[in-house]
Amino acid sequence: MAYIDLGLDETRNPGITGLLAYRPETGRPIEALADALLFAPGSLPRGDRELIAAYVSARNDCTFCRNSHSAFAAAQLDAGMRLVEQVCADPDSAPISPKLRALLRIAAAVQQTGQAVTPELIDAARAEGATDVELHDTVLIAAAFCMLNRYVDGLGTVAPTDPSLYQASVPRIVATGYSSADRDR
Repeated sequence: MAYIDLGLDETRNPGITGLLAYRPETGRPIEALADALLFAPGSLPRGDRELIAAYVSARNDCTFCRNSHSAFAAAQLDAGMRLVEQVCADPDSAPISPKLRALLRIAAAVQQTGQAVTPELIDAARAEGATDVELHDTVLIAAAFCMLNRYVDGLGTVAPTDPSLYQASVPRIVATGYSSADRDR
């Protein structure tokens, strides 16, 4: 049970979904940010952007965000959950592109502190073909998920441990994104 009374059934609204419903005036902008970063067209494939979110959430030990974004990434990556698990465990040995590996190094630095992002990390990503937009989006996804992970865990929200329970949201997120107006909360 969350540390505050969200006024709803937390088993039907675990993690951030309950928090977004509790304060729609802050929830809507959070959903819009998630749409802009993870769902809207971008230079990085949606699966890669979700993978960055899952990776940062795993590093932050945020069960809800790790499991949900792992499921969303797996649904949009040809190699599926096996790849997501490999990346979260050790991106240096995962079968991903050198560019994505370099971007994940930047995301890992942001997860520690923004000041850990060095010119060398940026130059290494650029050398692998990362664009300024991809660098920007990687840093913003990592920073946003540090905040969101702390939001979810800081209020003690319900986080199912069974990864299969996150699969129910996959079709909706993949098809319509995060701010679907007709979603039942």
